[in-house]
Amino acid sequence: MPKIYFIIVTYNAMKWAERCFTSLRQSSVPVQCIVVDNGSTDNTQEYIKTNFPEVQFVQSSENLGFGKANNIGIEKAYKEGADFFYLMNQDAWLYPDSLEKLLEVYNNHPNQKEVGIISPMHVDGSEKYLDIFLDKYIANNFETRMISDLYFQTTKPFYEISFINAAHWLLPKHTIETVGGFNPYFFHYGEDVEYTNRVVFHKKKILLVPNSRVVHDGKQLLTKIDYNKYPDLRIETKIINPNLNNALHLEKKSLKQSLLKNIITGKFDNYKKLSLKYKKISDEEKELLEIRKRVIQVGTTFLNL
Repeated sequence: MPKIYFIIVTYNAMKWAERCFTSLRQSSVPVQCIVVDNGSTDNTQEYIKTNFPEVQFVQSSENLGFGKANNIGIEKAYKEGADFFYLMNQDAWLYPDSLEKLLEVYNNHPNQKEVGIISPMHVDGSEKYLDIFLDKYIANNFETRMISDLYFQTTKPFYEISFINAAHWLLPKHTIETVGGFNPYFFHYGEDVEYTNRVVFHKKKILLVPNSRVVHDGKQLLTKIDYNKYPDLRIETKIINPNLNNALHLEKKSLKQSLLKNIITGKFDNYKKLSLKYKKISDEEKELLEIRKRVIQVGTTFLNL
């Protein structure tokens, strides 16, 4: 029986804790769980320790963000001999057979080494609809004809997809050993996009499994990211992306063109924002290029192993 470790980062998780951790107990496949708490103030820590004593609990003295906290859990699970790492959001839960069906796809895959990430189908908190973001990811990968197969109820065991968010990721050990952990440059939002870019670069695939269903009780708004609260790092993500050649030069060139266009058209607010972004990228140029060099390497990048 493989050793499967669930890694859950918590931050004021009381709203979902009972359903989240009870679902792990009810899984048809036995699992272990590591929680890394980012400084909850709503009694999350005490609730988990009291009601789910089987959970290994790690308390961070500060809010590390999603990626860094997950890395702590990954490191701990790896050192304890994990064969699979299941990254699950705190606002998420399983059905009893969810994991069993994911493992069935992995075990029957003709080339397991090329499997980078396996994801189930995310349904929203009402459990009556697909998560709106999953709708988007499937639509963006229309070449798979998955929408057609869903309509005619002729779905295949799995579909290759270019991206799915990290609310429910099953990672085989060899993914960790090839791709590594999350990039600490990202605090919250964007770290899963950057990670999947590296998965693709290292010739691994992201698989979506129609027969496995899970819940992600996230906001059903495609514009949910508040860039006034969290930095917009989409340009930096492109620069770091090892799949894109000469990305830094091309992004700076594109920013210059946008600056010129906005000054000509009198859009001075946009011009100011773009100027700040150009300055930031220029100031961080050396750091971004160093990160790009790191993510190209095969190994446990960004992990202390």
